Amino acid sequence: MINSHEIIETVKMIGEHHLDVRTITMGLNLLDCVSPSGKETATRVYEKIVRNAGNLVATGDRIGSMYGIPIVNKRVSVTPISLVGASSGAYLEIAKALDKAAKEIGIDFIGGYSALVQKGATDKENAFLDTIPEALTITDKVCSSVNVASTRAGINMDVVAKVGKLIKEAAYLTRDRESIACAKFVAFANAVEDNPFMAGAFHGVGEADKVINVGVSGPGVVKTALEKIPDADLSTVCEVIKKTAFKVTRVGQLVAQTASDMLNANFGIVDLSLAPTPVVGDSVAHILEEIGLEQVGGCGTTACLALLNDAVKKGGIMASSHVGGLSGAFIPVSEDIGMINAVRSGALSIQKLEAMTAVCSVGLDMIAIPGDTPAEVISALIADEAAIGVVNNKTTAVRVIPAYGKKAGDEVEFGGLLGRAPIMDISTVSPLKFVSRGGRIAAPVHANKN
Repeated sequence: MINSHEIIETVKMIGEHHLDVRTITMGLNLLDCVSPSGKETATRVYEKIVRNAGNLVATGDRIGSMYGIPIVNKRVSVTPISLVGASSGAYLEIAKALDKAAKEIGIDFIGGYSALVQKGATDKENAFLDTIPEALTITDKVCSSVNVASTRAGINMDVVAKVGKLIKEAAYLTRDRESIACAKFVAFANAVEDNPFMAGAFHGVGEADKVINVGVSGPGVVKTALEKIPDADLSTVCEVIKKTAFKVTRVGQLVAQTASDMLNANFGIVDLSLAPTPVVGDSVAHILEEIGLEQVGGCGTTACLALLNDAVKKGGIMASSHVGGLSGAFIPVSEDIGMINAVRSGALSIQKLEAMTAVCSVGLDMIAIPGDTPAEVISALIADEAAIGVVNNKTTAVRVIPAYGKKAGDEVEFGGLLGRAPIMDISTVSPLKFVSRGGRIAAPVHANKN
C-alpha cells in the first residue's frame, strides 16, 4: 500500500524543482469498432473514446488537486489504426474521428495512428502508410508511429525507405507551420505496447480493453539532489539518483493506482522516464553537466548518460512492480534547454546524439534538420538508429523535422511542450544506393534465443 505521507519530501520539491506527472494516458482497444464500413468504423471509434475517456481530463485535474501534484498532460492511445481500418480502408476518416474525439474530451494528444511493419507490410498497411502525411496535416491532436524494426525480425528497409519520403511529404504539407506534422511522427525499432509518451504511444494488442499508464518526470529534482553532493564520487552519485528516482516513481504509482480506480480501468505501468521540458531547471542535459561535464556533447557525455539511465531504472524498479514503457532518460533537443544551448554553442552534434542513443531511453528525438535534406538521408538516419536498437535489444526511435525552407543555424518554434529547435547540420553524403536496395536487414544472431 502507498501512503501519501511517504511522498511528502518529494511533493515539497514540486514548486521549485519541476517535479510533475508528465502524463496520464488511457489506452483503449478499438478492435471491437471494426466494420466493413469506414463511416461506421469512424463513428464507433469516436463513440468509444468519448464514452471511456470523457472524464479523463477532469479525473486528472481532481487527482492533481488531491495530492498537490501537477499532472501536465492527459492523453489517449489506441489500437494501431492500420489494423482498425484495414477492413474499410477509410484511414483518413478514422483519423478525423480520432481528432474530433480528442477535442471533444479535451485531451492534449491521441496516439495510435500507427503500423507495426518490422518484418513486412501488407497491401493494406502500405496503403495506410501513404496516408500518414495527410492525416497529420488535417488533424491537430493525432500522433503517428511506425515500427520499422525489431531484434527478432531485423530491419524492414522497404518501409524505412518509404518513411523517409513520408517525413519529407509531411514537412512540405505543413511548411506554413514550421513543418510541425513531423513533430507528431516517430519511427521505432522495438516499439513497446505500453508507452504513455507521445508521439510514439499506441495501445498494444496484448493489452486489456482499457488501461491507465502514467509517465512521471523529474529532471529538476534529480539535478537538485546532485547539487548537494558536488564532490562525491560516482558511486555516491548513482546512489543519490537511485533514491531520487525511487521517490519520483512512488508519486507515479500513487497517481496511477488512483486514476485506475476512478476511471474503472486496469492499472498498466508507471513510466519513470526523465522527460525534459523547455522550462529552465527541467533539463536532462543539466543533470549530465551537474555530474561533471562542462557542456553536453563533449567527451564523457555518453558515459554520464549511461550512468544516469541505469540509476534511474534501478531506483524506479524498487518503487513499483509495474515499471514499463520506456523508463530512463529522454534527450529531445527541442524540449531541453540544455540540449538547445549545447547545439547553439557547437558542442552537440547529430553524430554525438546518435552515440548517446545507444544508452538513453529512446533515440534521436525532436531534432530539426535543413528542409532540403534528401529523403534517402532521413531513411538512412532511421536505419542507423534502428540498427542500434536491433543490435542492443532496446527501443530506439527517430523523430526528425526537416523544416521546410530552413537551413543549419536557423531555428523553428513549435511552442508549448514541443519547444523550439535549432536546425542541426547533417551529412548529406549520399546513401541512395544503400537505401534503394530494399529488402530486409536480418536479425542479429543473438535474436535466436528460444
